[in-house]
Amino acid sequence: MAAPMRVRAPRLCQICKCFPSSFLRCSSSTTSKRKWEGVVGLEIHAQILAESKLFSGACTKFGGTTNNQVSLFDAAFPGTLPAINRRCVEAGGQTALALNCQINKVSKFDRKHYFYADLPAGYQITQLRQPLAKQGSLRFPILRGDISPKCPLDYMTVRLEQIQLEQDSGKSIHNEDDKQSLIDLNRAGVGLMEIITAPDLSSGLESVSFLRELIGILTTVSTCNCKMEEGSFRVDANISVHQPGEPLGTRVEVKNLNSIRSVKNAIDYEIRRQKQQLQQGKQIINDTRSWDVSAGLTLPMRDKEIELDYRFMPEPNLPPLHVYDNTSIPAGLNPSQIVNIDVLQQQLPPLPAQQKQDLVTTYGLPELYAHRIEVKPGMRDYYKKVVEARPKDPIYIAVRMMGELLGEMNKKKLEFNDITCSPETFGEACDLRKLNAMTTREFEKVVEDLLENPPSETHLNRIRKRLLMGSRDSDEQLESICRQVLEDFEQGSHLKNAKLKRNPEKLLIFLAQQATKKSVEVRFVHARTVFKKLLNKE
Repeated sequence: MAAPMRVRAPRLCQICKCFPSSFLRCSSSTTSKRKWEGVVGLEIHAQILAESKLFSGACTKFGGTTNNQVSLFDAAFPGTLPAINRRCVEAGGQTALALNCQINKVSKFDRKHYFYADLPAGYQITQLRQPLAKQGSLRFPILRGDISPKCPLDYMTVRLEQIQLEQDSGKSIHNEDDKQSLIDLNRAGVGLMEIITAPDLSSGLESVSFLRELIGILTTVSTCNCKMEEGSFRVDANISVHQPGEPLGTRVEVKNLNSIRSVKNAIDYEIRRQKQQLQQGKQIINDTRSWDVSAGLTLPMRDKEIELDYRFMPEPNLPPLHVYDNTSIPAGLNPSQIVNIDVLQQQLPPLPAQQKQDLVTTYGLPELYAHRIEVKPGMRDYYKKVVEARPKDPIYIAVRMMGELLGEMNKKKLEFNDITCSPETFGEACDLRKLNAMTTREFEKVVEDLLENPPSETHLNRIRKRLLMGSRDSDEQLESICRQVLEDFEQGSHLKNAKLKRNPEKLLIFLAQQATKKSVEVRFVHARTVFKKLLNKE
């Protein structure tokens, strides 16, 4: 068959030249149009909120003096032994319950060997073969850019393969000038929950939508603070592409993504890169890559290790980890010395999905608004306090919080637990804005003042004073300002004035804008009305 095909190929190309617009093109062109789909699985490393580390009593506080929160075990001194932290086991159990996982009554620890300077023992204690929990799921909305508050959210469900407890490593600090690498072991041994998803995601958008929902759950149950800027919530993404109906392609791992934006951009870039490679007839290399934020691309770090490279072995210094429920507690065992799954279940607070539904039912919020309020840590509690103080229009307050308030908070890098402005004061500002007692620009300035520490009410007091002034005095002051603007206009460029006078509507807009520049007390709508009256008199 090989010889006849070589004879026919030139003939087919000649036929293609005769029918350039309607005939099939050469095989290389057809290949470039083949449909490829991205496949994404995530590995999330969430630091457990605990006062001490997973296997030692060293402090876990972020930002401590370098190498000042390190026990002998963390530094791998010979003869030191691990002692498991009960709080870490409880946090892992609560997270597993919140994510609909099946908790294993017996789990075991393994040694995972690799040699980095920030891992003094030369191995990490983790759970591979028998983790704490398996087979979970998480349902979440996909927040597309064109989504409307009037439309229901589009949901999807991702399977969770397992949740395992493990140690964090230390931190390497590279000094390029001195060509040195310094080691800070404060983080070494901090408890981690590694949450591994099935390859159910297909894009950066789906991945970050999943992560936002997960962050909301972890912060709600207080098992991780999810501060990516502090490294307490880190993401590795396993990415491949394939054609629908065919086996999954060769996967590439992008390591240590430390912001939501980086996760989205890195995944979308890597999917595009792999598609381009395959369309050009190249193969995908199974490697580990890093994300270069400034360049906007992934860079190869090393060949991808396989399980054999890590030389997994059972951890000899830790017995199997047992957890119980009410029906399986052995007789004579002190309940205070065990982890009880049923007790953990009872201690779970209402989860974000339930809280979002409560916002929709209680305050009439669109589902999209309820989701955005819920996923921002602390926003729901602040919103409820504002609405309790100013219950007239909960939807309007939600819009102002998602708009001007969050915008100013992002500029100042504030969280809701940093706000010192009372909910009553912010609610009053929202009411005044809705009554058109202030312009959008004035409202933004008021919000900026209220976010200062201590908060300032300078602009808000000015609005209050303006409302308390008699309407006669206010009207006289506004008319005086408008007359001054008209005088200045008449003394201006004759050519420009003549052009504006030919379009009365543009003239009114121009004059009203000039009046607002004269005083922050002047509102555009009122100034336009006064100018219309003055010009009609003339």
